[in-house]
Amino acid sequence: MSVTTSGLQLNTRQRAWRNAIELLSSMRFAIALLVVLSIASIIGTVLTQDDPYPNYVNQFGPFWADIFRSLGLYSVYSAWWFMLILGFLVVSVSLCVIRNAPKMIADMKSWKDKVREGSLRAFHHKGEYMVQGSRAQTAQLLTKLTGRLGYKFVTRESEGATLIAAKRGALTRIGYIFAHVAIVVICIGGLLDSNLPIKLQMWLFDKTPIRSNTVISQIAPEHRLSVSNPTFRGYAWVPEGQFVSTAILNQPNGSLIQDLPFSIQLNKFIVDYYSTGMPKLFASDIVVIDHKTGQRVPARVEVNKPFEYDGVSIYQSSFQDGGSQMQMTAWPMTGDSTKSFAFGGTIGNSAPLPASTPGADGQTVEFTDFRAINVENISNGSGSTDVRGVAHRSLKEVFDERLGSGAKTSKPLDLHNVGPSVQYKVRDKDGQAREYNNYMVPVDVGGARMFLAGMRTNPDDPFRYLRIPADSGGTVNEWMRVRAAFEDPALRAQAAHRFAARSVPEANRELQQHLEESAVRVLTLFAGADDVSGKAVPGQSVGGFQAIAAFIDKSVPKGEQEKAAGLLLRMLEGSTWDLWQLAREQAGEPDVKPDTQTTRFVQDSINAVSDSFLYGAPVYLQLDSFKQVQASVFQLTRAPGKKVVYLGSLLLVLGIFSMFYVRERRLWFWLKDSGSGVNVVMAMSTARRTFDFEKEFARTRDAVGQALGVKPLTPDASDARGTAPAVPSENAADSTR
Repeated sequence: MSVTTSGLQLNTRQRAWRNAIELLSSMRFAIALLVVLSIASIIGTVLTQDDPYPNYVNQFGPFWADIFRSLGLYSVYSAWWFMLILGFLVVSVSLCVIRNAPKMIADMKSWKDKVREGSLRAFHHKGEYMVQGSRAQTAQLLTKLTGRLGYKFVTRESEGATLIAAKRGALTRIGYIFAHVAIVVICIGGLLDSNLPIKLQMWLFDKTPIRSNTVISQIAPEHRLSVSNPTFRGYAWVPEGQFVSTAILNQPNGSLIQDLPFSIQLNKFIVDYYSTGMPKLFASDIVVIDHKTGQRVPARVEVNKPFEYDGVSIYQSSFQDGGSQMQMTAWPMTGDSTKSFAFGGTIGNSAPLPASTPGADGQTVEFTDFRAINVENISNGSGSTDVRGVAHRSLKEVFDERLGSGAKTSKPLDLHNVGPSVQYKVRDKDGQAREYNNYMVPVDVGGARMFLAGMRTNPDDPFRYLRIPADSGGTVNEWMRVRAAFEDPALRAQAAHRFAARSVPEANRELQQHLEESAVRVLTLFAGADDVSGKAVPGQSVGGFQAIAAFIDKSVPKGEQEKAAGLLLRMLEGSTWDLWQLAREQAGEPDVKPDTQTTRFVQDSINAVSDSFLYGAPVYLQLDSFKQVQASVFQLTRAPGKKVVYLGSLLLVLGIFSMFYVRERRLWFWLKDSGSGVNVVMAMSTARRTFDFEKEFARTRDAVGQALGVKPLTPDASDARGTAPAVPSENAADSTR
């Protein structure tokens, strides 16, 4: 029996209705739906789902981002058209099963015992034997052999002959039914766990997402889903020591509030690390408080180890800061940087900068995140080299670099914890904000200890870091003195005078005076000032290397610009050394001796001062201490379709196994008395003729001959393949000439 691929034929006069049912129930329609679902699933896998819409605008541009949103590609698996296709697929495959399953079950139960001798002789796989003895004895021998071969059989008497009809592997028909029913069951389970139940509640009960931020307890009922909601997938944010009894369900145009039948209290969030500083465990010690009974159930939720209560599974999704408290020192980035002041705040809150802060002008600091551990790769990727710059690597190392896992890299990793960091935004009175990320302790950068102060103007951009050199005490005090000294015209003039005096002998007074004037000019340009009075340059908001480069480009001929740049940079470095010493003397500190470390500090300080003009904040906030408060983000799911999908998956495995590994075989014996004994005609068939079946038929034919004690009268048609009989005849030679 072959599977019908056409649809149901209805006895109705309405041709359109008949054609629609026939198309819907046809196998080609179901296959087309499966292809569309496969393409949609590929899109949902490649394209990140449920991201904020601005992320897609930045990735695809406003034109394509709007088109993709109208097609629902940002939430494929909850799109209306995806669920509609699933529904049609359920109906189509169900009709396919209804159409073919009864015929398959009937064919599976049938013994096919209505065949006759002529039909068996027409089979491709057949054999014939002539046996001495009675038909009853021969039938008894063949039934015993059939049972030993694993066949079930029946015996019929017909037209003075005995028919033995046997079958084996008839359950392969069940495989087809199981596989198709599995598709229906899996689709139903997917629909149960989809957004369809929530969409129905929104349509039938006027539930609408909330678009504004407000206190959860004050949210109106039309934005909330009841505890009896059959399916949902939401998130809950719980700080340490607090509890929640609702989950947030993100929607394309807002959020819905899902009330829970219990509360989740977070006692402690636990993070365990490897020796390299990489995390190896995220866990939350929680207490589930039942609203009906008041029972308190302690539990631990780990990644990939959820806890289930009252049909709701609690997963460890991620973690965030729960309101850590920051104690910081604010260093002004304009004016006298040594006049620092204490500043602090709590993550998630904001604090205004004091009005007395230079350049603050009503700006506010918004604390957004805190991380106590930051694991970074501080390797520069270089290996050992000889004096020629040739790396020393063995042949084995070269091969190992290119063989094995695709995740390997030729650049070595040196992972270390670089300490805590705080992330915040500085927002001006016009609502514009820049984001900052400052590390608490200095980091080794190129052999020098640096305080990293990151800045970005766009949330999608990477941080650009201001690298402030740490002094011998591991603080920013010395650099702040240098930065403040650059803004003091008197100190700049004194530093230029000192530099000229120690660079040119007193005897050459004219050259010394010229060098002093040039040094003052360089320091003034670098400080972003107009002249020694310290007045800002009109229309020029930055100094540093940018100002010196603009001066060279404007005042020096093209052919001499490179030479002039080198001379001015050496002049800047020398006069900055004297500027630093003057700042130390002004603060009551002794002069430092020039060596490799202090020279490197001056060079790094010059670079940091130049970059500070692009920092864009009135203060640099240095983290001094903190009180960390963790928060867990839980994913809460109620998925009644999960068990349905498991059942469908089991049926699918059983069905595929039955279809591919269980082969149906049919075996017949026709026993008829003749003048010289009992004539036995054997025939064998299968739904799929394979090389293994050819071997099995040969073994069965030989086993029958051995059981009957005779040889076949004629060879198997599959062996003869249309050639002359194997028994030689007198005319055989003539026939082949």
